[in-house]
Amino acid sequence: MSILRVALYCFIGGLVITFGALSTGGFAWWWLAGILFAAAFVPIARRGPTGLLGQFGVILPVFLMVTVLCTWSEAYIFMPAFREHALQSLVGSAVMYTVMAVVLAVLALVLKLPQANGPSAELRSAAKLVGLVLVCGIAYAVYYLVFGSIAYQFFTKQYYPHAEELVAQLGAWFWPIEIARGVLMTLAVLPAIRALRMTRLQTAIVVGLLIWITGGLAPLVVPFTGMGPRQRFIHVIEIFTQNASLGFTAGMLLRKKQARDAGAVPGVAVPA
Repeated sequence: MSILRVALYCFIGGLVITFGALSTGGFAWWWLAGILFAAAFVPIARRGPTGLLGQFGVILPVFLMVTVLCTWSEAYIFMPAFREHALQSLVGSAVMYTVMAVVLAVLALVLKLPQANGPSAELRSAAKLVGLVLVCGIAYAVYYLVFGSIAYQFFTKQYYPHAEELVAQLGAWFWPIEIARGVLMTLAVLPAIRALRMTRLQTAIVVGLLIWITGGLAPLVVPFTGMGPRQRFIHVIEIFTQNASLGFTAGMLLRKKQARDAGAVPGVAVPA
């Protein structure tokens, strides 16, 4: 029965973004993308907050910062043609994904998905969090440099003939922008890292997949003008190496270790 409820959560929740098919067509692709989005939040629905506002408060930052803002900023830098309708795209996407966050939060409770059991979560101290969030941002920039350079040199250079010129126009601002994107994505998943009743390793894996799916896999499922299937597939893999690595890093750094020895009290966190 729980599998059926999870399936309903994904299939019904995924219908929200099919409104995008009204202007572009491809209903099945939009629905598939929506199903993937919803599936990324299943661990939140199951092992996250048990209340409506808690669910919404974990889901919305991921959508607005990872799916909307960070994806939008990347397109703005490397796809000049996108800039003509950039503001319209930003506002429209923000509205659509806010609605989806509401629907997923409501579905989680209607389908009785949240479970109260599981190990308790505890973040690092506030002082440490500030520094570690910045470390995650820098780590993302490193992942972006390493994996992005590999993807560009061997796979995507033909699609972005003016990429180096566009980066040169930003000058010294390019890397601070990428660090800022890493910081934003880390802040976006901070509520999830705090709320998930899972071990630190499980949380890191879930958060890594969450940032990858919402910031790469699901948005790129939908065909759109200017990017063919091969190009989208390459970006899906490239974004996995960057975003999943960031999510795993954030989960491992920002959560404290859990007590695991035989005499420890289950669910009580000990300092890392």
